[in-house]
Amino acid sequence: MDFIRFFQTKGKVRPSYLLLGGIGVSAGFTAIMTIMVSDMDNSSYQLVARWLSGNIWGTSWHQLKELIPYLLVLIPILFTKANVLDLLLLGEETSLALGVKVERERRILLIVPVALAASCVSASEGISFIGLVGPHIARRYIGARHHMLIPTSMLIGGLLLLIADTIRRSLFQPIEIPVGIVIFVLAAPYFLYLLRKQIER
Repeated sequence: MDFIRFFQTKGKVRPSYLLLGGIGVSAGFTAIMTIMVSDMDNSSYQLVARWLSGNIWGTSWHQLKELIPYLLVLIPILFTKANVLDLLLLGEETSLALGVKVERERRILLIVPVALAASCVSASEGISFIGLVGPHIARRYIGARHHMLIPTSMLIGGLLLLIADTIRRSLFQPIEIPVGIVIFVLAAPYFLYLLRKQIER
């Protein structure tokens, strides 16, 4: 668990450290990959750039079949933790008082989503913005109860991907724009709206 310890202070996982650490690690890996592809020929560079932007072109039923075992194992674990997630929203001290083993649950809730994200990226490339905007939209309409929030977020994420793929196929032909870029364009105004609402509070 050395990776988890990196985000701990005095044995406790700090969400702010996890967020900032994730941003830093992501930026570092992006810089390394940029350096690595700088000497590639044009066709190879375009392939890597499309992968980094997020694309589902070339994904087949073969990749989906390989993804199913991970989903069948990890998604049920995530659903069993819905009540724990609700309790964690009450704060660490309250959760401890209610019998939640906070640090153990945080570790599980860190590992399972990371494993789910990694397995999905292996099949559909890095379309990361869906994981950010989907839950925010779902929370706005159904609230914060995770037994409904988790499946609704999945459905909204799938719907966003379908809409973005339809837009890029119908509006930008014959140009092949990665679907991840279309999702960025669709989701950015919503995040600006959320930011404005937070500032106004």
